Amino acid sequence: MDYYGNFKRGLDIFIALTAMVILSPVSVAIGITIRLSSKGPAIFKQERAGKNGKPFVFYKFRTMKLNVDPFGPSPKSGQDQRLTKIGKFLREYSLDELPQLFNVLKGDMSIVGPRPLYLSQIPEWNERQKKRLLVKPGLTGLAQIEGRAELTREEKLEIDVKYVETASFLADIRIILATIVQIFYRKNIYEKRYSQTEQTRGQSKRGT
Repeated sequence: MDYYGNFKRGLDIFIALTAMVILSPVSVAIGITIRLSSKGPAIFKQERAGKNGKPFVFYKFRTMKLNVDPFGPSPKSGQDQRLTKIGKFLREYSLDELPQLFNVLKGDMSIVGPRPLYLSQIPEWNERQKKRLLVKPGLTGLAQIEGRAELTREEKLEIDVKYVETASFLADIRIILATIVQIFYRKNIYEKRYSQTEQTRGQSKRGT
């Protein structure tokens, strides 16, 4: 029996439900503020790669203006003109990720795991890098606490594989606690360099 997998799913449901209930007033306020402050929906939806590469609809609070390329490069600073005023605040406190609690509840994602990437990126990965698809993508992950936006795409992929190879209950708890600390200090929010070769082709531009 997969005790770790069963416990992990139970923990996912407990954390997601608890957080959704406690943070529901915050989520409602964020949604209303987004709608009042800029044109467009409050929720941003996009197809991402789930476990075993299965597509799923990924949710975030919208942080960019309506006419922005949804596959464009990640902002490198809070001064990026594509960001809305509320969007900058949401990104810096990771509040834009709150709708993914619904993804966790549905079973598309886990609280801890590699961040969900684009389906179009999969063909670019080697066999080792594709091991990150053996587990559900996460709301946070090992790469997020070991450098987050300071890491290149290649470094994130290697750390994601490391997580898959060493996943455990204690590792997940450590990642959750470290993520809370990181959010409090607003560390490594904006991407410094996408790739070791600075390649930014098509839909592969954004890494998280």
